[in-house]
Amino acid sequence: MKSCLIVDDSSVVRKVARRILEDLDYVVEEAEDGQEAYDKCRQEMPDAILLDWNMPIMSGLEFLKLLRAYVGGEKPRVVYCTIENEVGHIAMALKAGANDYMFKPFDRALLEAKFEEAA
Repeated sequence: MKSCLIVDDSSVVRKVARRILEDLDYVVEEAEDGQEAYDKCRQEMPDAILLDWNMPIMSGLEFLKLLRAYVGGEKPRVVYCTIENEVGHIAMALKAGANDYMFKPFDRALLEAKFEEAA
């Protein structure tokens, strides 16, 4: 069974994403910010990560750069999830190592499409 770490400071977003990903047979963990996510990845690297852009303590971009530099951190499929629709933000995320991106608010069909291709 594949694992996914949902990293978002919104408990509502985490709850909605968890339900959808569990329906896709992912084992789901959650983190409220980039630092908590990085700590969890150092304990056990997930197969996939749904990553928010804007969070307290450590942003999604900072987390992504640390993750990709960490031993084994190149393995997870990272889908960047943001309300920011500026091309520059998307380019920064992809350059830092995101595999894909999607915009909030997302729906079940979009999230399933992004993660079914990884399953």
